[in-house]
Amino acid sequence: MAWTAAEGRSLTVTVAGEVLALPAGMVREVLRPRPVTRVPHAPAALLGLANMRGAALPVVSLAALMGRETAAPSGATRVVVMEGEVPVGLLVDSVSALGGGSVRTVDPDALLARAFGTSARRGTGARGRASAIVGPGAVAPQAILEELALIAFLLAGQEYALPLDKVAAVMRLPAEVAAVPRTGQAMLGVTAYRGGLLPLVSPHALLGISVAEAARARARIVVARLGPALVGLVVDCMTAILRLPEAAIDPVPPVLTRGAGEARVEAIGRLEGGRRLVSILAPARLFNDETALQLLADAGRETGAMTDAEGGSEAVERFVVFRLGDEHYGLPITAVDEVARRPESLTRVPRAPAFVDGVMNLRGAVIPVIDQRRRFAAGGAAEEGHGRVVVLTIEGLRAGLAVDAVTEILSVPTTELTPAPTLAACEAAMFDRVATVERDGRIILLINPKILLDAAERDLLSAIASDGAGGTGADPAP
Repeated sequence: MAWTAAEGRSLTVTVAGEVLALPAGMVREVLRPRPVTRVPHAPAALLGLANMRGAALPVVSLAALMGRETAAPSGATRVVVMEGEVPVGLLVDSVSALGGGSVRTVDPDALLARAFGTSARRGTGARGRASAIVGPGAVAPQAILEELALIAFLLAGQEYALPLDKVAAVMRLPAEVAAVPRTGQAMLGVTAYRGGLLPLVSPHALLGISVAEAARARARIVVARLGPALVGLVVDCMTAILRLPEAAIDPVPPVLTRGAGEARVEAIGRLEGGRRLVSILAPARLFNDETALQLLADAGRETGAMTDAEGGSEAVERFVVFRLGDEHYGLPITAVDEVARRPESLTRVPRAPAFVDGVMNLRGAVIPVIDQRRRFAAGGAAEEGHGRVVVLTIEGLRAGLAVDAVTEILSVPTTELTPAPTLAACEAAMFDRVATVERDGRIILLINPKILLDAAERDLLSAIASDGAGGTGADPAP
């Protein structure tokens, strides 16, 4: 619903039982409430970010701005989008009319400035900082670069992996997959991807292993590069991002290369002192020559083969997306050393603040593990047995983030990344950019990993200092 500015006219709204007026000249449009992505550590009035035609719109409770309440009112029915270089949506109970009269008029800019600071509606803050960002900005140490990075996943209860540089993305399996006629057993169909169609293939069939009934909610598509084309491998679930030194990778015993499937295992990776093995695949050996040619010919004839956008001129950034409760966040993949399973138990650190779960041993290195649910005040309960630890190294500081799950590897053209709205620029720009997932409208807050670890280190030192001065060692305020 659009509103036209008119001199001296106002839009009448109801907020917490009171009838108020907003200057009509400042109103861009009125929307129905829509799902919001919560911003951790944000001021109470900021309810989150909503997807407004591909852009991230900060949604603010007008009642909270006026000191009436701190949560979203249950009876709210409209979001009034205010004009400005940084548009803001004001959540109200209802919208009555466009007119004049003696109803008290509120000044949204003054309320926003009081709640968020004087730059709340200007194009500074996060917007100005984001313009200087040319990439993720985190470089892994040389020791990490010498290791083989892998995406690990399950097939019928067994763990397999592909080299990370051969994987363009990892995404959810859609509810509907379009079948393609005249294709073999391995070809499952096609799905929409980046404005084209992505052929979906069963690695179970390629490897000659039985297909167990897997939970569809956990199924993932691993988008692998096969020459100039992209092929989606439908796996049971994603397990981890691994980095293995050369000494932990062995050739495949000849007896294992005689299976019924056409795909061949390239190597075997040893983890946890050999107690856990992962079979490493190579895209070039996923298909025999005849099947590869037939698959690409079928995909080209029926759908138009999906080419690798990252091999072209368009710059693409990749992010590891993790979940805390119902909320999703992204980290630049270049900042992530690996994603490991959360150990059943961690070694507690005496007098450590509450947000430090303990330390874990990762191939001989002691890694502090931060409870990211506590740091981001995530709601809901964590799922038992599915926890992961995202290991980061930034400027010599190494730590693990305990998260509920790692859900996907998201590839986003840099032109589609937007600066985080200024109202959401809290915690020293910890969330510096926003990605909107076109296929389902989700908004993913992208984390600046350096700021994330700097904040954790700062709070850890603060807690230790407090404990040394006779404090309790409790979790400091975020």
